[in-house]
Order: sequence, then C-alpha cells, then structure tokens
Amino acid sequence: KAALGFDPKRPLLLVTGGSLGARTLNRAVAAAEALIKAEQVQLLWQCGKLYEAEYQDTSVARLAGVQLMAFVDQMELAYAAADVVIARAGALTIAELCLLGKAAVLVPSPNVAEDHQTQNALALVARNAALLVKDEQAEEEMIAKAIDLLNNSHQRAQLEINAQQLGFSDATARIAEEVLKLAKNE
Repeated sequence: KAALGFDPKRPLLLVTGGSLGARTLNRAVAAAEALIKAEQVQLLWQCGKLYEAEYQDTSVARLAGVQLMAFVDQMELAYAAADVVIARAGALTIAELCLLGKAAVLVPSPNVAEDHQTQNALALVARNAALLVKDEQAEEEMIAKAIDLLNNSHQRAQLEINAQQLGFSDATARIAEEVLKLAKNE
C-alpha cells in the first residue's frame, strides 16, 4: 500500500474498469462521494482513459485517500495492496481475482455477448467466492457493499479463501498439456 501512496494500516478499495474504463463503475463511485468521505475510504480508482478527463477534477477524486488513475501501470501492486476489488466480470479478471484470492464485488457488464459476465459472476457467487451487484443497481449498492466487505474481515477472508480455491496457478501447463494431447491425435 505504501508503494502506491496509501496508509498500509488502513484497508484499500480498488475500483477497476479495465484500460478503457467502465461508465457504470465510474458513475457509482462519483455517486457515493458522501459515503466514501464519511467512511474515510482509501480508494484506488482506475477510471480508464476514456473517462479520466470527465472525473479527474471531481470532488470525489480530490478526497483525502482517493487516487484517480486512467491506467494502473503496476496492476500487480494494485491487486496486492487492495483488500477489496470492484471490477467487471470478464474471464481474465475472474481468473486474476481467483488466482490471487481477492475479495471482490463484481458488476457484470450487460453489454457483452450472451451476458457471459453475469454467468461468470454467478459461478463465483454460487461458491461464496465473490459478491454481485447488477449493473443497473451499481450507483445505489456498489460502494456500500464494498465498504461493508472492507469492514467485515470474516466475510472478506471467506471470499478470499473460496476464490483462491477456484484459481489455477498451473493454467499454462494445463493448456500446454491439452494442446499436446490434441496435436498427438492428429
């Protein structure tokens, strides 16, 4: 946390919408300014390059303990420092969160083929490995649910354990093994 400029003794919330950003996540952060201020949340807000100009001068971005970034160059540090992550529910994000055993609030994008992000999120929710907030409820629920999780170390620890059990640290080897099996059958 200190490497990112945050107090290492206090919990950190990471909101990431990917390199381009996610309008819903950004709006939800902005809408929760009073709650973020009241709870004195440390927040690393990766808004995406499409939204930096829109949010960089907002009052929520200027709150003590809040850092707004268009892009996080050292995502590994951000993940390591974060106590709770708010993110979309794409396959790679899910894989990263599980591998690292991060407690997460997932807000699936409704604008993807066959609503696959909702299915990804539900797979984790069914195993008590993440929390879900629907896109249309994000402004009302997203930050509040994440703060509740920051303040509930037992629930957070359970999500972390369950998420990590779903991660595959040997995914590359597994994929290579399957490719070799397929190649031998040709």
